Amino acid sequence: MKDWWQATFLQGRQNVIITDTKGYPVQISYGEKGKGKPLILLHGMGNWSYNWRYSINPLSQHCRVICFDAKGYGFSEKPVSRREDNGHQIIELARIIQELCDEPPVIVAESLGGLVALSLAQEYPHLVGRLIVVNVPIFAEKLPHWAMWILAQTPIEIIETIDTLRLTYLLAPLFREIMAMERRQVLYDPSVLSQEDIYWIAYPFIEFPGTIVKVAEELQIAAREIAKWQEKKPNLLSKIQSKLSAIECQTLILWGQQDSWFPASHADKLHKYIPHAKLQILPNCCHDASIGSSQEVNQAIVEFLQETNFL
Repeated sequence: MKDWWQATFLQGRQNVIITDTKGYPVQISYGEKGKGKPLILLHGMGNWSYNWRYSINPLSQHCRVICFDAKGYGFSEKPVSRREDNGHQIIELARIIQELCDEPPVIVAESLGGLVALSLAQEYPHLVGRLIVVNVPIFAEKLPHWAMWILAQTPIEIIETIDTLRLTYLLAPLFREIMAMERRQVLYDPSVLSQEDIYWIAYPFIEFPGTIVKVAEELQIAAREIAKWQEKKPNLLSKIQSKLSAIECQTLILWGQQDSWFPASHADKLHKYIPHAKLQILPNCCHDASIGSSQEVNQAIVEFLQETNFL
């Protein structure tokens, strides 16, 4: 099968080295397409740049689109010997922007990526030109899927053993089928997911040791944060919620009307907290909006950037 990076980006897959929150160099994989002002596409939990496959070309007609895999995901480095600190994604996103952008970019972020982007806009406002968040778990009260819960509860040593034995590689056909079943559940029209899509969605989990460990680690951090929030103990989620009114940049909130993970009522609540925000509900759309409603998402992004004089 043809290399997705090479087929999508003129220069194929590129790499940039940043310093992570523990002071270690880490390699981040990315691709870019188009010219003009920078626009960064940020994926969610368990995904990688491929999830934005329907947005890269349309948005590159207007901006310099930069699509990267967060540390531990996709083709980026997976430092399994180091445990992550809560909130590391925020600092690492800031450092990626500083390396790749010569002016504040548009940040388009989906699901967990949206939560990271909201915090970035609070802590590093000078690094955000415009903010677009899609189906963001800002008011999540639990992990939304049973598989996430299992990974969050499983000792990391067991997951490391599974990863070391390369069980996903040995059982690749079964693993792809399971992932396909689960991904179709977050799509309004499951038929849009092709066999090629399934191959690439599962690719990092099958081919790159460390992927499952890093995703499980992030889920365990998320589970602890939700537990602290429920117990009214200090937590990052409450901190982000309490500072939503401090977000200064023009913001677009996109939300799937049928999102079963994080209901559209959360979108209304988020909209009320952010001063310069516009809300758009996407009809016939579940959680995976970048795939299931890509045309509507792309159109909404372009119109928003035109309305706010970014383009």
